[in-house]
Parts: sequence; C-alpha cells; structure tokens
Amino acid sequence: MDFNDTPQEAEFRAEVQSWLAANVPDEPELAGMDYIGRAKLWQKKKHDAGWACIRWPKAHGGRDASAIDQVIFNQEEAKFDTPAGIFAIGQGMCAPTMMTWATEEQNQRFMPPLASGEDVWCQLFSEPAGGSDLAALRTKGVKDGDDWIVNGQKIWTSGAHYSDFGVLVLRTDPEAPKHQGLTYFFLDMKSPGIEIKPIRQISGGANFNEVYFTDVRIPDAQRLGNVGQGWQVALTTLMNERASIGGGGGGVNFDSVFELAQSVDLGDRPAIEDPSVRRSWLTGMCKSLVCVLPVIGQ
Repeated sequence: MDFNDTPQEAEFRAEVQSWLAANVPDEPELAGMDYIGRAKLWQKKKHDAGWACIRWPKAHGGRDASAIDQVIFNQEEAKFDTPAGIFAIGQGMCAPTMMTWATEEQNQRFMPPLASGEDVWCQLFSEPAGGSDLAALRTKGVKDGDDWIVNGQKIWTSGAHYSDFGVLVLRTDPEAPKHQGLTYFFLDMKSPGIEIKPIRQISGGANFNEVYFTDVRIPDAQRLGNVGQGWQVALTTLMNERASIGGGGGGVNFDSVFELAQSVDLGDRPAIEDPSVRRSWLTGMCKSLVCVLPVIGQ
C-alpha cells in the first residue's frame, strides 16, 4: 500500500503549508489574549481564508473538501503551536450530530458561527450516578406546552464554562426501558436555570464542570430526532467522537515527543537517556503498532 501523496494531494499539501507558514499568529499578535481569545482569533482567521472545517458543506461554513484533504490540513497544522482545543467537541461531535438530525434551517443558523469560532459548543452527557453507562442518566425532561422543563445534573462537561451552546440527552419517559426513554436536544448554555461549577483539578486547572439544571426551558423545536429516540441520536455523537479523536490525522507528532524527552531534566540526566523512559516509550510504540497493523492489513 502506497501512503505517499498523490500529485493532487501533494499540491494541496504545499498550498496548506504555504498558507500556514504565512498566517499562524505570532506572539506579538496574540499578546494580552487568554487561551480562549487566541483560539477564537485563529479559528476566525482560518474561516475567513476558507480553511475552517473544510469537509463541511459550503453552506455551513466549510468548503466541501474530501476526507483526505482534512487529514492533510490537520497534519500540517499540527506542526504549529495553534490553540484549537476549545472547538474539538463542537466541530467534531456536536456539528455532525446537528447536520444529521437538525433541520436545514437550524444548520444554516448554528453551523457557520461554530465554523468561524464565534460560538463554542459542549456535550452534556455524563452524570454522577451513571458512570460510563450513558443510558443510566437521570436528568429529566417534562413536556410543558411547546417547551420541555429540565431538572438534574451533568458532570465532567468539558468547556461548559465558556460554551455558548450544548447538546443534551434527557430522560423523558421514566417508565420506558432505559435505552428507549431518552430524548436528545440542543440548548443555549446561557438559559435561565443553568448553573455551572468548575471542577478544580490537582494541576490547578478547571477544564471540567458540574452543570445543574433547575426548571430550565428548552423549546421542543430544539429536539433532535423523535421523542424517545435519544439513544440513536447519541450514537451519532459517539461515533463521530471516535472518528474525530482517532481519524483526524493531527495531534502530537514524533518530533514534538522526542523534543520533550530531550528537554525534560530528571535531575541526573535528560529523560531521553533514562532506561525506564526509553522502555515505556518503546512499549507504547509497540502497542500502537499492534493496534494499527490489523487495520492497515484490511
């Protein structure tokens, strides 16, 4: 199997490299900004030049590019220190779910601001009593006219404290089997009745949150799928989560890991010279190959 670029892909890669080299913001341009501001500036810059969410339809803020084009762009962008993490959930998980289940009018309204960096989205799935069992969730939605009244709690919600919108799974039929009593919505994170409490980590950071809902109203027009179809809609999100995390082609590359191992001082030697570090590094590389080789052989 030939993993080299085709002539067309090589031409596209060169175009991406040229644009990134000329446009990735430098420190003077980013001076005085926090990480959120930096990420939004970079996303807007990509969007204005036609490089944001390039696989998305043009009507939604993309450029109708191919999957391999997106991989190439991600690979080249990963070579630069660009702040993009705050959009990973919205663009990689929420947006594909919206494009699959929302109306075309809703997608035309909500997707372009996500592609441009104006809006940030989060995913409200996990709950304190649910563990890894999403279908065990207890946060309730009760129909009230054209709205749903929401009460309950979500936890470990990444980026809830700076998000504009979120996707949400609720238990709308407590009498139905747990996988059949769920309904899926999207909502404005500034809605009355939402309280967000950051979870302080041992590192001092607070990227995750507890989110409390007290009589929060969500219009029925913001329901994705039918009532009781929330599990099927959630599977769309989860499958896209796996694709966005594992199939984007970006992330930390070998050179950056090697540089880190060279620069970290263990006291008597650099980490790269420590036998245990070298052993664990080799083990990790071998495990990666064990996972990847069967896929390559298919």
